[in-house]
Amino acid sequence: MRFAQAFRTPDLRKKLVFTACIIVVFRFGSALPAPGISAPNVRYCSGLETSRGAAANLYAVLNVFSGNSLLHVTVFALGIMPYITASIIVQLMTQVIPRLQALKDQDRAGQAKITQYTRYLTVMLAVIISAGYVELARSGSLFSGTACSAVNHPLMPDPSMLTIATMMITMVAGTAVIMWMAELITDRGIGNGMSVLIFTSVIAVVFGEFEQIYLIRGIPLTLAAIVVVVAVIGFVVFIEQAQRRIPVQYAKRMTGRRVYGGATTYIPVKVNQAGVVPVIFASSLLAIPQLAASMLGNQNSPQGWVAWVDRYLVPSVHVLPVYYLAFFVLIIAFTYFYVSITFNPAEVADNTRKYGGFVPGLRPGPPTASYLGYVVTRLTAPGAVYLAVIAMLPMVALGMIGIGSQALFSGVSLLIMVGVGLDTVKQVESQLQQHHYAGFLVTGTSEAPAALTVS
Repeated sequence: MRFAQAFRTPDLRKKLVFTACIIVVFRFGSALPAPGISAPNVRYCSGLETSRGAAANLYAVLNVFSGNSLLHVTVFALGIMPYITASIIVQLMTQVIPRLQALKDQDRAGQAKITQYTRYLTVMLAVIISAGYVELARSGSLFSGTACSAVNHPLMPDPSMLTIATMMITMVAGTAVIMWMAELITDRGIGNGMSVLIFTSVIAVVFGEFEQIYLIRGIPLTLAAIVVVVAVIGFVVFIEQAQRRIPVQYAKRMTGRRVYGGATTYIPVKVNQAGVVPVIFASSLLAIPQLAASMLGNQNSPQGWVAWVDRYLVPSVHVLPVYYLAFFVLIIAFTYFYVSITFNPAEVADNTRKYGGFVPGLRPGPPTASYLGYVVTRLTAPGAVYLAVIAMLPMVALGMIGIGSQALFSGVSLLIMVGVGLDTVKQVESQLQQHHYAGFLVTGTSEAPAALTVS
């Protein structure tokens, strides 16, 4: 209904069409094979890897974020992960480097500088990741098993230095193009560009996996998978909308003959204040031992630490759940850590005090900051447990019904789908309201008192 109204609004229709065009280009690059790659061998090996379930163990999160382009060695194989990693690193460094903290506190000039640093770091990370990725493709270690070795089904028929350099340059350039397209969506389209592209990648993987389950396991288990996913999505929507509203009262003040303030608003504190970032952190950290075992160990006859990693640090319901325990603990720890650096109670209390606001029953300043910190800490506990359960529930449930090896999607996919979908709908509704109130804002008087809000 809302999107139908949006298409009847000229400016929103232009933004939606522009966003759709960027998405089409993004999906085209995600399906375009990289130069020097044998597309038939890649299709054979990626299909064999998915049927064995090894891809779900090692490349699940990375492959989801790339929209299946990682396992198909395409131009956009690196996907959005270098930019996400660079953004997280810069955000963390902002809390410990005074120079970055000063830039963050500035207006647009400081934010533009931080964005520039993020772009530089993204390119650096893309160069490093592409070098390792191309080496895995050249040596035949990108896919497990002897059937996809460099001799039987080589991914790179001509692994010369020129071919390797061309692949690396193409993939790094692909990451830069993704950044550019995301910024275009943010400036001229609907929603946050990077989130929209991630959402597109996840959707491209999820529906394909349902088809894969149907072809391999039939209708009953496909329906079971759909029921699990729909139930989790409903629960995620409920929790993502949940928030604690802390009331804020603004004192009245006279400026000339006008009265300002006197309004009552609230500070929304979400149950899931950290979003999906802790899950990405935990997944990436657990993928490091698996990646090291894939690159350094002997996959044909694993021994020692490689055998231990292959047995215990993979999502499986049939062995000791070391992976799930580590995943749970890491998500809890990263949730508390990320909330502590993104929500500063002292800063929120100080901003509220500057605008003449106060929490009823509390003195402005340190008492308000202490109360906000207490509320955030109590909400973070159920929020962290919620993230851990949602991240692991699809993997455990699908594994128990026997289709875990065919399903590459996880709780990360569902969290991204719901979060980005809700945010995009809210932005469309907000712009529709601005359009409906345009006449009132133009013809109305300027005598209405202004009310401050804190978000």
